[in-house]
Formats: sequence, structure tokens, C-alpha cells
Amino acid sequence: MLAGGAIVTQPSATLPLAVVIVALTLCYLGGMYLNDAFDAVIDARERADRPIPRGDIDRRTVAWLGALMLILAVALLFAVSPAAGSAGVTLAATVVAYDAWHKRIRWAPLLMGGCRLLTYGVAALALTGGALDGETVPTALGWGALGLFCHVVGLTYAARQEAFDRLDAAWPLLVLAVPALLGGVFVFSAPEVSLLALGLWAGYLGWGGRCLLWLRRRARGDVPRAVVGLIAAISLFDATLMAALGAPILAMLALLAFIATLGLQRLASGT
Repeated sequence: MLAGGAIVTQPSATLPLAVVIVALTLCYLGGMYLNDAFDAVIDARERADRPIPRGDIDRRTVAWLGALMLILAVALLFAVSPAAGSAGVTLAATVVAYDAWHKRIRWAPLLMGGCRLLTYGVAALALTGGALDGETVPTALGWGALGLFCHVVGLTYAARQEAFDRLDAAWPLLVLAVPALLGGVFVFSAPEVSLLALGLWAGYLGWGGRCLLWLRRRARGDVPRAVVGLIAAISLFDATLMAALGAPILAMLALLAFIATLGLQRLASGT
């Protein structure tokens, strides 16, 4: 989210920024709750340790909580600006579509990628009041969002194989080359190449390569390990863009988010 805002402006500790952070967090959590609600029957067969099959909470309660979080998120975005609210409606609808259909359609990773892509747009619209003027800013926003979209499409494809701990085909993972290349474009197209941005891009390439090696090896546990690693790498991609765009403090925050994600994945499953 911060990367989407940093592309079009320099986000500061203002009320709109705080509201957008809360709103997009609610979208993420609401999507997770609805995902569990929609998948309850399948999880009962394949992942009986999930909260609903285990009997920790009932499916209807989880569904209502997820829906309420999405509704509150959209309301908060409308409070920031009509443009942000409208984009929030699109984001919420895409989240629900993914949760409802991801087990039934082969192109579900595109929906998940769309969810992440839209977070850049929502943040940009919210932090500029809906005023995305000029040519350079929307172009940079579009390329950055495309990179994030492709990263998430690739990791979501891998995640679809996680329950079976195998990867049927590797060629769809070629989409991960797009964010790798775009990260380099952002780094080297800046007026002055930032060592921080260069280091973060190298870190993104190295960590992503490590995750792909796990997928290629396909030993027991490698697919889940690669999936949670690629989830954490989202923050590295964001950090690279923000450093390249001259927002080093935000880039360091994203780097800390990457580290924190890896640490928290030791306490709770990342998927």
C-alpha cells in the first residue's frame, strides 16, 4: 500500500494515510475470513486443522465478520475521497470473487493478483484525493502495479498446489520474471541510482531465486516453504520501488515488514 502511495506522492503521517492503512488491512483480514468461510467444506476434507472444521468457530459467524470488515473498509475509503471509495468497492468485489471461485476456476491467480494490484490504485487515489494528473505518475503507478500483480499471480499459482505439496508444472512461474525485470527498471531509471534500492532489488532477486529453487527441488515441504517465502517477498518488491522513487524511510519500513513476516510465519502458518 505504501508503495502505491509513494509512486504518486510522498506519504506522510496524516489522517488519510492512517485511514487507508486501516481500510486496506480490513480488506485483507475480511478476505481471509471469507476465504475460510467459502472453503469450509473443502477444508473439512483436506485441512481439518483449520479453525472452522476444528469447531473453534462456526462458518456463519466467520462469513459475517469477513463481510463486515469489507463493508467498513469501503466506508472508510469513501470518507477519504469518492475516488478512493469507488476503487475500494472494486477491490472488495474482487476479494469476494476470488474467495468464492478460487477453488473452481483455473485462472483464480489472476483474481488474487488483481486484489494486490488494486491496493496500489486505492492508495494512490486516496493519498492524492483522486487527482492523478500528468503522464509520468500514472505510468509509473501502472508498471509498479503490474509487477506486484505478476508476483502475486506466480505465488498464488504455487499456493494452489500447496495442499498436495507438489507443483504440477513450472512454466506458469515465468510470470515472476516480470517483477524482477521491472524492479531493475525502476532502480536504473532513477535520476541517481540508489545503493539502497540496488541492494533491495538484489535481495528480492536472491530471495525469489531461493524460493524458486525450493519449487524446483520439490522435496517434502518445499512447496509450502516457497509459498510463504514468496508472500514475504511482496514487501521486498515494494521496498525496492520505494527506495528507487526516493522514499528510503518507507523502503526500510517495507524491509522490516519482510523480516517481520518471516518471523511471524514461525508462529502461525503463512497460508
